[in-house]
Amino acid sequence: MGKVAFLFPGQGSQYVGMAKDLFEKSDDAKKMIRDAEEAIDFELSKVMFEGPEEALKQTDVTQPSIFLHSVVLNHFIKNIKPDVVAGHSLGEYSSLVAANAIDFVSAMKLVRFRGQYMLQAGIEQPGTMAAVIGLDQESLVKVCETASSKGIVQCANFNSPGQVVISGSIEGVNEGMKLAKEAGAKIVKQLVVSGAFHSPLMQSASEKLKEKLDETEFGDAEIPVYANVSAKPVQDKEEIRDLLLKQLNAPVRWAETIKNMISDGVDEFIEVGPGKVLQGLVKRINSDVKFAGIDKFEDLERYM
Repeated sequence: MGKVAFLFPGQGSQYVGMAKDLFEKSDDAKKMIRDAEEAIDFELSKVMFEGPEEALKQTDVTQPSIFLHSVVLNHFIKNIKPDVVAGHSLGEYSSLVAANAIDFVSAMKLVRFRGQYMLQAGIEQPGTMAAVIGLDQESLVKVCETASSKGIVQCANFNSPGQVVISGSIEGVNEGMKLAKEAGAKIVKQLVVSGAFHSPLMQSASEKLKEKLDETEFGDAEIPVYANVSAKPVQDKEEIRDLLLKQLNAPVRWAETIKNMISDGVDEFIEVGPGKVLQGLVKRINSDVKFAGIDKFEDLERYM
């Protein structure tokens, strides 16, 4: 028998109405959502359920919303247990809760702080991101190195073969977009984001988050958690803390993570949380594995 991996989505998977059916159909889900709101002193469910979309897109709201949706879903999955877990950027926090490396409320607070600090960093040092499709990884790394003469720019998300996101200063990313097109990229699209995530422009957020991470109690993960920074499994609590800090400035090595999981025996992936972004990436990385998603209450019914 192959292994099962749970995957937890990151920013960009949110939608108005997310987790509303869970709240309405389950008293346990309602309690978890209320406990989360009390922990961060913010009525998150109102924006999750009703929007407006612009409010939900704000980094400091998006991150706790996706985290909460994912963790509530995971709480109800009883008849299948993951052998390993991973999360895309923000989703790494959801994966750590699933692996019992951190409790739900502590992680909720961290995610809220993380979103606030990243939003603030984007105001202090404006930056942007762009998706580049149809250019190989090695070529795009060289493009970023050349474009760095105009400003900070680096690969931020190695999502799947031929789909990489670059991040940095407005000047650096603009130059990177131009050079990527010249190098043969099929699609180059600037993303609507509030900052240059996974780049050195997140340094101020990293410094503030370090204080909160140091104050938070972690335990060793009960199952391997594949970290964004290394694309390798980790269980040691101090290594987990260190990698979460590095994650803000370092690229998300997602394609490598999925490939490593498959090499380590995973043949089934289940995305736990809003949307289908990660299922799409898994399919592009390796179409031979099984994949599914759990987003709504009705999806849960076969797993409860």
